[in-house]
Amino acid sequence: MTGNQTAEGPQHKRVLTRRKVVAAGAGAAVAVGVGGTLAAGAFAGESSGPASASSSASSGEACYTLTSETTEGPYYIDADKIRQDITEDKEGIPFMLRIKVIDSESCAPIRDAAVDIWHCDALGLYSGYESFSEGGGTAPTDAPSGTPSDAPSGAPTGEPPSGGGGGGGHEEPTSDTRYLRGTWKTDKKGFVTFRTVFPGWYRGRCVHVHTKVHVNGEWTDAGYEGGTTCHTGQFFFDEEAVLASAEVEPYSTSTTERTTLDEDTIYDGSGTQGGLLKLKYRKNDIAKGVTGTITVGVDPDATHTGTDG
Repeated sequence: MTGNQTAEGPQHKRVLTRRKVVAAGAGAAVAVGVGGTLAAGAFAGESSGPASASSSASSGEACYTLTSETTEGPYYIDADKIRQDITEDKEGIPFMLRIKVIDSESCAPIRDAAVDIWHCDALGLYSGYESFSEGGGTAPTDAPSGTPSDAPSGAPTGEPPSGGGGGGGHEEPTSDTRYLRGTWKTDKKGFVTFRTVFPGWYRGRCVHVHTKVHVNGEWTDAGYEGGTTCHTGQFFFDEEAVLASAEVEPYSTSTTERTTLDEDTIYDGSGTQGGLLKLKYRKNDIAKGVTGTITVGVDPDATHTGTDG
């Protein structure tokens, strides 16, 4: 566990008093088994090249001591939408994320868990926090030239803007947007699948997806209520895939300096156990879409909110 990770014992269980959510469509909150069908039909006709060596995993069932816990970051929004397709109208490379949640001790699948994911868009912006995000698009064509003659003097005042999305305290949302955020239910085999877009990057962080796993709550017609958060983590992408995505619009228009996987301060370098995804896509045409898979080992009796440290 790195200095950026947090872990709390079972005695610190936190009741999710705000996790009452509105289902996106009739019956969405209680549907099970849809994820498998959704993933199986993703990117039909794909003749995927192999994933890079760094992201490959064995074909057999994997069971880990624990998948690494990480910080929640400042841009989490509780009580998110119950949905598998979180794309809304965001542009980007189609990305199908398939997660299996298991008990790290017994390797048994955990059914009926609520899994949250959230991530930035192709240009590094988080929904609800566009004014805080550290993304960047195409440089303006009418930017002024020359050296300004009226440069300000003196030390700046006030608090610096919050950025990064990997650390720092929680920030309250500043807009009503909720793209690229969603919650869904694991099926009887522990699987959950999301449809989204390949994330972009922003200052100080490599490309990643945030996640939380909630257990012991109740699924109702209104959504998911109660329970505890047994895992807070992040999923990561190998450099080969990120470099390929950077050649595709709108990612190619970003003016933000990119942090590599090896340079990132949150990823612990432990491969799949640390959240590194196994990726499949057409080697010479990543724009057609990417599928990512991972098995997440959790301790259902523990509480890991990712809000300390």
